[in-house]
Amino acid sequence: MTRLVAISEVVAGLAANAGALARELFPNGVKDGLEWRIGSLAGEKGQSLAVHLSAPRAGVWSDFSTGEAGDALDLVAHALFGGDKKQAFAWSKSWLGMGGDMPAVERRKTAPKKPAGPDADEVKSRQRAFAIWLSSQERLAGTPAARYLRGRCLNLAQLVGKDGKPRQPRSLRYAPKLYEPSTKRELPALVAGIMDSKGAISAVHRTWLAVDEAGRWGKAAVKHPKMTLGRYRGGAIRIWRGAGFRRLAEEKPGAELTLTEGIEDALTVAIACPERRVWAAVSLSNMGALMLPECIGTVTICADNDAENSRAAKGLTRAIDHFLQLGREVQIARPPEGYKDVNELLIKSEKAG
Repeated sequence: MTRLVAISEVVAGLAANAGALARELFPNGVKDGLEWRIGSLAGEKGQSLAVHLSAPRAGVWSDFSTGEAGDALDLVAHALFGGDKKQAFAWSKSWLGMGGDMPAVERRKTAPKKPAGPDADEVKSRQRAFAIWLSSQERLAGTPAARYLRGRCLNLAQLVGKDGKPRQPRSLRYAPKLYEPSTKRELPALVAGIMDSKGAISAVHRTWLAVDEAGRWGKAAVKHPKMTLGRYRGGAIRIWRGAGFRRLAEEKPGAELTLTEGIEDALTVAIACPERRVWAAVSLSNMGALMLPECIGTVTICADNDAENSRAAKGLTRAIDHFLQLGREVQIARPPEGYKDVNELLIKSEKAG
């Protein structure tokens, strides 16, 4: 009598043999830490697609260029059978020695392509983002953007270079008039450049600003005072280079990177600990997809004090797992209880002092 094999059993078997499976499906791939890297589901050389090789996420994969992701069975289905999980199940069961005949493979011949519309939209949004970046002024001193940051107890003059002179983060700029979609008006904005893994501006983060009756600059009272434009998945706002002001290409192996979710927290850390290299990940979901340079050995995450089992807490767990799977050491830093984040800690401490 033929033994019935459950899908969960096959998925577990594939995960337990993730390394052999990755090599079977993608012989052109390369091992990168705890991942198998390949260009796409078509199997060409590259780095866009990553397959986790060890527990607890063995067999889990994601393609950063297309957004596709799934477990080991999904990987077989997409790589060999055009997404047909029934065929993938039969192939996997046979490959694992659980019985059954192995169906003929229908492997993808070319890398997957997105529809023309989304590709065109993506190119257009990136061009718009870059145009905003280029048209924004580099110097923040004396602008509403600097006043907004000062209202968050962030004095950029405290950031100094090797020559002892103030050095503003190059990732931040100011736009005196930037179109805000909900009000359809032009408002002043703090603009941050989001860099991809190659160090190129791929998107921008915008914080629209307004002045209140007391003359204080803060976030504008609009539907979404903070928005991104352009594809930023895997990228980050590089706030501060840290000790020595070394470029990443000059950094020694095993270097440390401090990550925050937002710009204000990143600036708080950079001012308090200027020896640290500090990036803002834009969001927790993006932090869990961040592409790290090989020189980074330790990641310190400045986490918010979010409630247990909240969506944010789960996002933090995913980010931690992501970096561990990349073979990095992960450290977590939090503000004391009663403070949401490090910038709130700074603000309340200054007011109390």
